[in-house]
Amino acid sequence: MTDTAFARSAERLSNLLGDRLATGESILALHARGASHHAGPAPEGVAFPETAEEVAEILKICVQTGCAVTPFGVGSSLEGHVVPLQRGLSLDMSRMDKILAIHPDDLDAVVQPGVTREQLNADLRDQGLMFAVDPGANATLGGMAATRASGTNAVRYGTMRETVLALQVALADGRLIRTGGRARKSSAGYDLTRLFVGSEGTLGVITEVTVRLYGRPMAVSAATVAFESVEGAAQATIAAIQYGLGVARIELLDQLQIRAANAYSDLGLPEKPHLFVEFHGTEAGVAEQAEMFGEIAADCGGGNFAWATREEDRNKLWKARHDGYWAAKALRPGAEGFVTDACVPISALAECIAATRADIDASGLIAPIVGHVGDGNFHLSILIDPNAPEELEKAKALASKINTRALEFGGTVTGEHGVGAGKRAYMQAEHGDAWAVMGDIKRTLDPNGILNPGKVVPDNR
Repeated sequence: MTDTAFARSAERLSNLLGDRLATGESILALHARGASHHAGPAPEGVAFPETAEEVAEILKICVQTGCAVTPFGVGSSLEGHVVPLQRGLSLDMSRMDKILAIHPDDLDAVVQPGVTREQLNADLRDQGLMFAVDPGANATLGGMAATRASGTNAVRYGTMRETVLALQVALADGRLIRTGGRARKSSAGYDLTRLFVGSEGTLGVITEVTVRLYGRPMAVSAATVAFESVEGAAQATIAAIQYGLGVARIELLDQLQIRAANAYSDLGLPEKPHLFVEFHGTEAGVAEQAEMFGEIAADCGGGNFAWATREEDRNKLWKARHDGYWAAKALRPGAEGFVTDACVPISALAECIAATRADIDASGLIAPIVGHVGDGNFHLSILIDPNAPEELEKAKALASKINTRALEFGGTVTGEHGVGAGKRAYMQAEHGDAWAVMGDIKRTLDPNGILNPGKVVPDNR
């Protein structure tokens, strides 16, 4: 074995984990990338811890040898978060998958980081409760907390920033700390929970998550509505939010994404830009909200309303939305998805999306637009030939235009996907001197730079 930091750690890691330290080529290859085009070298080993104490011991070993550690959930990330840029050790958290406690009276749950959102919701269903954050993938809650994930429900229920109440975190030196608590508010000291939510494994490894739950609504109604233009759909979204309409979900799919969804999910919708909307509440409240939204949509050129009041119809609709990335990829078999997202103030949404559509057309690339437009967030799946470097360069140029425009509108280069390696080049432009402060925090908690190196913050100096 080559004399690397991992090689110097391997014997002690093997003594700790036994056959839960894997070095086979197929396992290493699976941990070399996430769900998008971002790829890098394979790690030298993959660890499968089962307890927080094992995670802490792994970090104690690795910090002594300088071995890089890259946390890994289910590999659904889109900005290269799980790519081990310095090889080293991939820390696969999938075996830490126990639901530790559910407190229905307090509307919270305590889980290990490898629990997935679908797994938790399956356990909650019989209690009339739900975990509300729903990114497209069946991601782990640890990964969702680490990337500050969002989803279609965010316009009503918020993102992981609002959902995570407390954490247990293993620091780079092997200390296990707890942040936050089950109380709904606190003024006691620094808000370390929010520091680790969204830190993408660069400050510590999340080993336990306490999350907020919600009661399932008494009544739910969903609909699709077609528009003649993306701008009309965006204007209807802006109006609905500004009028204070209580939408639970409001999702934009452009004409190309509808074509993809029709083919992939058998929706049979008119091939026009659409909004998918959903309302939660009482029977009377849902009916009133739906009627008001219908009037708003009509004023913005909306028509072809199709209501889905049966649960199986709603499930099909939102399954199609969550499968949007795979549907888009099916438009060009063999293509890779160069995925990017941006988020702007809601008033700028229509103008920003229109300019983005013009940029896509000028690039000659295939790139459907979807978006959690209720909070100003939209996404592109740019389909590129993995064997055509010039297409990758075009995709990067297109993404750069979108990022720059989002900042000009007072927005952010990522509303949901996170920074990872893919958006790191734009952090200085978005944060200015605050980015250097993030680097200072990183160096304080991880002075040897072993935790997910090359992501989010400036390199350790």
